[in-house]
Amino acid sequence: AVLYFRPLADRDTEESFGDSRYGEFWVGARPTLADIESELGLTARHIDEFSDAVGKDAGEVAVRVVRDADAEVAARVDRARAAVAESQDTTEVETRADRQREADEQLAHFLSTLRLVKDEWEVEQMRDAVDGTHKGFEAVIADLPEAVRRGRGERWVEGVFGLHARHHGNGVGYDSICASGDHANTLHWIKNTGDIEDGDLLLLDAGVEVDSLFTADITRTLPVSGTFTDAQRKIYDAVYAAQEAGIAACKPGNKFSDVHAAAIRVIAEHLHEWGLLPEGVDVEGTLDAEHGQYHRRWMVHGTSHHLGIDVHDCALATREEYSDAELQPGMVLTVEPGLYFKADDELVPDEFRGNGVRIEDDILITDDGCENLSAAMPRSSADVEAWIAGIWGASS
Repeated sequence: AVLYFRPLADRDTEESFGDSRYGEFWVGARPTLADIESELGLTARHIDEFSDAVGKDAGEVAVRVVRDADAEVAARVDRARAAVAESQDTTEVETRADRQREADEQLAHFLSTLRLVKDEWEVEQMRDAVDGTHKGFEAVIADLPEAVRRGRGERWVEGVFGLHARHHGNGVGYDSICASGDHANTLHWIKNTGDIEDGDLLLLDAGVEVDSLFTADITRTLPVSGTFTDAQRKIYDAVYAAQEAGIAACKPGNKFSDVHAAAIRVIAEHLHEWGLLPEGVDVEGTLDAEHGQYHRRWMVHGTSHHLGIDVHDCALATREEYSDAELQPGMVLTVEPGLYFKADDELVPDEFRGNGVRIEDDILITDDGCENLSAAMPRSSADVEAWIAGIWGASS
C-alpha cells in the first residue's frame, strides 16, 4: 500500500515560491521523509521512485489506486499502466483497462466498508469528538443571551461553536447548522445569517472533528428563552419519543433500517393523533411504502447514518452492506428523527408553524445492545430546560 504526501520542493524552484496553494514559502515547511517515517512508523520513499516501484505490476490488477485522492498519483499509475500496454494488442489493452478500472473501484469500495466497524482506538476517538462537541454546545448555551442581543445570532452561535471546535480539535466536522425559528425547517440551513429571538427554537446541528479526523454529529433543539412553549414542547416530546424508539432498536441482529422504521412509526402515530394525516389514512396507511408516506411532508429524511472519519461515513458501501445489513458491535451511527412545520404550512395548527425540531445522538452498537456516546447531553424537554437554566445560573 502507498500513502502519498506531497514531496518537498527545493527553495530555488517555482513551486516553492510561486505556488500559493502548496509552496513552502507560502504555507510552511512540509515534513521530510524521516519525519514521516518517525511519525507514522512506515517506510518512506520519494515519489520519484513510485513509477519504478509499481511498474513491474502495472499491467496486472495487482495495482489499484484511489482515483479521487490525488490526481498526480492517479496519473503516475495511469502512465505506468500505459507503458505496459504499448506492447499489447488493442483488444487485450481494452480488456485490461476495464479490469483495472474495476479494480480501482473495488479498492475504494473496500476502504469504505473497512470503516463500518470501529476498533477500540477508533471508538475512543469518537468519544473525544463527542466530548468536545458537548463542551461546544454548552459554550453556545452560555452565550445564547448575547446571540439574541447582538443580532445575526445564528452567525454568533456558529462562531462560538467553531472557536471551541478549533481549540479542542481540528475544527468543525462539517458546516454547522445554526437554525433559529423557521430556518430550522430548512434541513441543511448553513447560511446562518438570521437573528435569534426570544421565543424561537434554535436547532443546532454541529460536531467537533478531533485531530485524528474523527467527527461527532449531534443535534439539540434549544428554547431560546430557556423554556418551551406548550406547542413547542408537544412537538419536541414527539420527536424525543421517536428517538427513544430508534435508540431502542440499536442492537446486534437488527438491521440498520430497523432504526428508522422504529422511529418513523412513532412520528406517524403522533401525526395521526394530532389529525394531520389525510382523512381515512391511519398509521399503517401512511407507513405503506407504495401508497402512503404522507408523514414525509413533516419528516422527510432518514433517521440514521454511519459516522466516523466522514460525517456520512462508509458512503461507498452497497445497500446490502449498509441499510439492509445487520448491526454489529463496533458500528457507530446517528439516530436523528425530526419534525418540521414550515411557517406557511396551512395544514398544521398556527402554533406549530415556524417550529422545527431534531434530536440527534451518536450511538455505539455493543455486544448486548448499544451505548449512547452523547448521553451526557440532556435530551428530554425537561432536562434541556434544566440544562440551560444550570448553565445560565453558573455564568450569571
